Amino acid sequence: MRLYYHPMSSNSRRVTMAAMHLGLKLDLVETNLMSPDDRRRLAELNPNNKIPVLEDDGFLLWESAAIMQYLADCTPGQTLYPVDPTLRADVNRWLFWSCQHFSPAIGVIVWENLWKKAVHGTDPDQNELARGARDLEKFAGTLDGHLANREWLSGDAVSLADYAVAAPLMYKETARLPLDQYRHLLAWFGRVQQLDVWRRTDPVW
Repeated sequence: MRLYYHPMSSNSRRVTMAAMHLGLKLDLVETNLMSPDDRRRLAELNPNNKIPVLEDDGFLLWESAAIMQYLADCTPGQTLYPVDPTLRADVNRWLFWSCQHFSPAIGVIVWENLWKKAVHGTDPDQNELARGARDLEKFAGTLDGHLANREWLSGDAVSLADYAVAAPLMYKETARLPLDQYRHLLAWFGRVQQLDVWRRTDPVW
């Protein structure tokens, strides 16, 4: 299986963490989103022109959560993605929540504080930063409350949910995410950071 990705992409990272945990060897193809040639090739694989994209024997799959689910389903005996319908639905809940709510809120702040200057040469928009902070406050509060009496997001062990939700927190320091008041969230994130797959996928900034 081949994965078109970039190590600085949190969407890519959640997939590579899941693959490593599952013991799957992916052929990693780094895609430079600043390169017109790479962008053109990416558009041929994914009409949304986004990473990551998984290629498996002619089957192309995009959307990071869908790729994570597929990799788990291709791995007999895995425990990251429960087979029981109720337990699986709970993991799915957090996968979709991450993609729909948590990651976009973080993404606003990451764009303004980290990438905007490099891409466009312009300073952060304070109104956009305030909007991102408001959204992040709401969703980080939800996550913090859920983790008040839990070690992991779903069930008693690490699951796809933890990797999906934790991935955008890779920008916590570099993008100056306002998360210091969420002690349960930070304690859980600290546990994720101690995992071998997190350390092995940590990019060089």
